[in-house]
Amino acid sequence: MSRRNSDVTACTVLQVLERVSGKWAIGILLECTHGPRRFTELERAVQGISRRMLTLTLRNLERDGLLTRTVYPVVPPKVEYRATTMALELYESLVGLARWAERHRSAIADARVEYDRGGGAPAV
Repeated sequence: MSRRNSDVTACTVLQVLERVSGKWAIGILLECTHGPRRFTELERAVQGISRRMLTLTLRNLERDGLLTRTVYPVVPPKVEYRATTMALELYESLVGLARWAERHRSAIADARVEYDRGGGAPAV
């Protein structure tokens, strides 16, 4: 693989990681892994998200192949978002990360206290 192809791949991976690690994306993905969700359901479920940010995040997740958007030809229009197989696989990783954070929560808190007392890493 040429350096240019490697850079493009790395850039794409970093972009995807940034996108799915955002607080809005995680909340939306967690909701959609439990079944199809309508826009208003997501708006209520993801605390603090604006309509504009919800719309942008949904579009980005759909663009990345993590959500599918289905528009039903009814009046009023009905739109549902559903997690893809790829998103369901990601969900398992998020659950693993959450378990890791829970297991190490005390140690991380202790490390922060120690660091803030001045016992952090020595200056280079």
